[in-house]
Amino acid sequence: MGCTTYIAALLVEKLEALGVQFLDYPNLIRLNPNAPWKTRGNGALCLRFSCDEDLLDEILCIAVDAVERHSDLEHGNTHPGVVMLVGDVPEAVRRFSERAIRGLVSLGETCALIRRFGARAVGLKKGRGVIGALAAIGELLTGDHTYELLAYRTRENVGKPRKVDAKSVIEMDRKTAPKTFNNIDPETGRVLITPHGPDPVLYGIRGESAEVVKLAHRMIRVGEPIERWVIFRTNQGTDAHLTPVSSISELKPYHPVIVKGVVSRAPTVIPGGHVFFYISDESGEVQCAAFEPTGLLAKVSRMLESGDLVEVYGAVRPPEGGHPMTINLEKLRVLALAPKFLFVNPPCPKCGRRMESMGRNKGFRCRKCGFRDPKARKIRVEVQRSLKPGLYITSPRSQRHLTKPYRRYGQEKSGRPKAMVEVWHS
Repeated sequence: MGCTTYIAALLVEKLEALGVQFLDYPNLIRLNPNAPWKTRGNGALCLRFSCDEDLLDEILCIAVDAVERHSDLEHGNTHPGVVMLVGDVPEAVRRFSERAIRGLVSLGETCALIRRFGARAVGLKKGRGVIGALAAIGELLTGDHTYELLAYRTRENVGKPRKVDAKSVIEMDRKTAPKTFNNIDPETGRVLITPHGPDPVLYGIRGESAEVVKLAHRMIRVGEPIERWVIFRTNQGTDAHLTPVSSISELKPYHPVIVKGVVSRAPTVIPGGHVFFYISDESGEVQCAAFEPTGLLAKVSRMLESGDLVEVYGAVRPPEGGHPMTINLEKLRVLALAPKFLFVNPPCPKCGRRMESMGRNKGFRCRKCGFRDPKARKIRVEVQRSLKPGLYITSPRSQRHLTKPYRRYGQEKSGRPKAMVEVWHS
């Protein structure tokens, strides 16, 4: 059915039947969402467990068989892979994983690391999936992390409309906030826990602990059977992909970045509601884009003025089709606002009413009392800006898997869980 997490869910059950001891929840690692060869969600899975050494061959065969049976190998962009690494994760593999999340890595260097550390790998078709498999092994999630409980549909319901009660999702969100996130889009009221594609996922609940996503799962009412569910530990909602750069000249295509600059060209809005503006620093200038589906982010971007100091968060898109290199925004932090001035007609010194022009360079007159001043000129007044300094994030309905939402600020955590909940899959 072409879903990486579903394959992992099946493997959890198969390996548990063999008697392996799981050391962590299945790790769902989202890689760089801007890689040109990425899959739709660009996710990779790692199962960490201990077992008897004589089971390793059988386990690898089971994993490869599951991938072959349940991957959509006819899809042109599906090139799955499996990697098995025994022992501690080498530092070089951890650094590789960080680069796969924040930048670009190659199949060649992946294979070199696999050989160097004696890992075993199987790639199907072009085999590019071994990149994600090794990267998932290397991300131990010792820093900030979240949890997601994924519930799966029965095979006969895949492709049909999902029967998830929206009112129960709204109630769940109210009762579990702020420990769960991105359940509902606040601007449209749309339910966000259900995907739209014809994959086996019925819904996914994201939160700060295994306990809270399991609690939330019990609150959801559905009108169809759930085949199975699993709790994953993940880097979703952590901004793990974003890398601060010190200057605009350091920007690289396809890399997710954070960079500061001064708004150098006022925003323009094109048909469809997409907003474009430029920022600059001593090293150069770059275009930024807030597309209409980003909601609040596009609205705020319209309010910028030349001279505003901002910090932008997003993906660097290379120049193409006559368009310059552009940062597609995920977030925008307004650091300082430039003063905004308007030139208005002067007030009448006699009665206080606003005067009117007598013609170009001919001064002003007061219609009320008749006062005239041929030397009067328009005066400059500062306008109060409605935009306020602060952090603005794309609306939840258009957030990427890795984007940290408002609700998660202050919820960051580190370290691996000391114990797993008693039932974390069924």
